[in-house]
Amino acid sequence: MLRSTTKTQVKPLSPPDARGNPRPFLKWVGGKGQLLSQLWPHLPERFERYHEPFLGGGALFFALRPRRAFLSDVNRELVDCYTAVRDEIDDVIAALRTHRYEQEHYYEVRAQNPFLLSSAERAARTIFLNRTGFNGLYRVNRSGQFNVPFGRYTNPLICDETNLRACSVALQDAELKVQDFTLAGDSMLPGDLAYFDPPYVPVSATANFTGYSADGFNSNDQARLARLFGRLVERNVHALLSNADVPALRELYRSFPAATLLASRAVNCDTSKRGKVNEVLVLGRPAAAPRRVVRLAAQ
Repeated sequence: MLRSTTKTQVKPLSPPDARGNPRPFLKWVGGKGQLLSQLWPHLPERFERYHEPFLGGGALFFALRPRRAFLSDVNRELVDCYTAVRDEIDDVIAALRTHRYEQEHYYEVRAQNPFLLSSAERAARTIFLNRTGFNGLYRVNRSGQFNVPFGRYTNPLICDETNLRACSVALQDAELKVQDFTLAGDSMLPGDLAYFDPPYVPVSATANFTGYSADGFNSNDQARLARLFGRLVERNVHALLSNADVPALRELYRSFPAATLLASRAVNCDTSKRGKVNEVLVLGRPAAAPRRVVRLAAQ
């Protein structure tokens, strides 16, 4: 059996506060920054390497600051942005300082072909559009073109140099790849910690926020992920997965225990459906699960 040679990491007693610690430099729908205190009790006390195959804002990664991390996503623009922040932080900050919060400028930047820009300029473009676009959404059309409209804010912080530099330091020991989650699963070893935060299973026909890649993320992908999750548990990987608390998700993971998390959701075309909602945290290590665990059952 393959085993990791990395020194075991001990989980901090509690999630760090925001002062002096790196925070996600990108806003992300469903980001887990608000849920860190609820996620923390369900993390293993010790683990080898950290894996996050749906990178997004990376809130749990930045809170844990693991010694060895494997971060990936199918979204090339996202992974390229993280890579530039890790490797070219001075150039990213310089490029980001050229942007300004103006509607005309926003649409000019949105219309740019990112692959005609340098890596640092591409990263700055991604961060700028994310910080100034509507609700911090990342959405592309079927051609892969970013299509989020201009957002209305009061003096948005486009370049948070202190936090960007802290994030760059945190990323130094992280391996970044553009790849499907199944390929990410191939490198996970017994004792590793894997956290999956995929696109939500839709809670309704109009609440399907999966457009972060041109191909989307459909029910077949959710089923593939559930099969991988089961294989990782058999391999003795500490696997955790969060998603919307809906019957389809409960059915997919009915063999595993889970905890209920309470999240704030601000993105919904129906304002009456914004506010506190339940999310499910599927626990892939039943023997190590906290006491207050309920077994999933299809509703």
